[in-house]
Amino acid sequence: MALWTAKDAAKATGGKATGGKAAGGKTHDKWEATGVSIDTRTLEPGDLFVALTAARDGHDFVAQALESGAAAAMVSRIPDGLDTSAPLLVVDDVQEGLEALGRAGRARTAARVIAVTGSVGKTSTKEMLRAMLDPQGATHASQASYNNHWGVPLTLARMPRASEYAVIEIGMNHPGEIEPLARLARPHVALITTVAPAHLEAFDDIAGIAREKASIFNGLEPGGVAVINNDQDVTAILKEAAELAGAQIVTFGSSAHITLEQARVSGDVTVVEANSADGPILFKLHTPGTHFAMNALGALAAVQAAGGDLGLAALDIARWMPVEGRGVRETYVMDVVDDHLRFDLIDDAFNANPVSMEAALNILADVPPDDDIGRIAKGRRIAVLGDMLELGPQEHELHAAIAQVPAMASVDRVYCVGPLMKTLHDALPPDKRAGWFEDAPSLAAKAHSIVDAGDVVLVKGSKGSKVSLVVDALRKLGHPLPANQIRAE
Repeated sequence: MALWTAKDAAKATGGKATGGKAAGGKTHDKWEATGVSIDTRTLEPGDLFVALTAARDGHDFVAQALESGAAAAMVSRIPDGLDTSAPLLVVDDVQEGLEALGRAGRARTAARVIAVTGSVGKTSTKEMLRAMLDPQGATHASQASYNNHWGVPLTLARMPRASEYAVIEIGMNHPGEIEPLARLARPHVALITTVAPAHLEAFDDIAGIAREKASIFNGLEPGGVAVINNDQDVTAILKEAAELAGAQIVTFGSSAHITLEQARVSGDVTVVEANSADGPILFKLHTPGTHFAMNALGALAAVQAAGGDLGLAALDIARWMPVEGRGVRETYVMDVVDDHLRFDLIDDAFNANPVSMEAALNILADVPPDDDIGRIAKGRRIAVLGDMLELGPQEHELHAAIAQVPAMASVDRVYCVGPLMKTLHDALPPDKRAGWFEDAPSLAAKAHSIVDAGDVVLVKGSKGSKVSLVVDALRKLGHPLPANQIRAE
């Protein structure tokens, strides 16, 4: 079924649809697209290819996209050498054209829309919402962390007309980025997971970050609901912004509309007890981490605010698992004969700030290593920590402060990666210093020396620190166990 016809896309963008071939070889403007893509590497046959001009000019890849089966290409100029019969959507500006397509995609659906932002946990919470809402109705959600000036309109442009729920992730790096995206998404519910000292180089203080996050409420539909974490120093700022936007306010956390009573890590799961006006809530997350419990409460509050069934959502959240680079836990067997020679890997290499770093260390502290199975008799908790980027003038102090995180007492060895992490290395007790490396490739080359059977290894850092290279190197030291066999015995 067509997602966009040439006629509808042209009307949405104010552009001109051209090309395509009919019977007898005549050209026409009646192509149909079943998807929307901005990348020829992931393009599917039938997609409308959007030739954005960012790091590279998408117009240079139009011919390749069409050869790969694209239904048409959105362009602002005809690429040199392109056949005159090529199916195109010609617009004045491709970025503005994508935004217009997203705006039209949002307008033509009756879906209940939830927008998610926050310094920590946006993508995990978005995926929780997808897991909870999908059984209750056709649910559309952004891929990966498509949350910026092209990711949000792309997600909206991809939304099927028949969607019943939509979950839109919205992020930012600088002031003024969130509100335009929220107004584009026009959510019925806006959830802020938490506000933390991330992107401080672009803001004066955490209050400035809170005000920027709270601008998501300005995009709410009339009668919309603001879902707010009740346990933050900046909660009052968020509530004031919600009130000014005319939003209803729903809180989660302590003494809230959905109140956390207990989050208990037991082996590979987190058991969560909460209370709401509808009664007690008990659910299980199939990953360790009490911070995930708070994200889950916010997601449950958002589901209920969007008209979903809270009880069913609490059951279905068990379907959610962390995704690669965001706290996913894996076990790797190091010997082809003896599958007891294994180590656990916690891959959290996509994003980092002081709050998420502490949360990741808490997870590491909750996972017990195995003794007496490796070369080293005692299993160890090992942290590989990469630079936390965009923290502004206090970046060195914030890195050094990680040494004082309570969970650090349970960590046996810490590898520090990147120039900023040199500060943490120097602040650590000597017995915890496993080494400082200027960059991730330098440590990745020594991956075999990091881990022994029985160890638990956390890899955490901002994406720009490239500690994912260390994750990849560690994975090559063994073969993975299926998720249902991790710590099963």
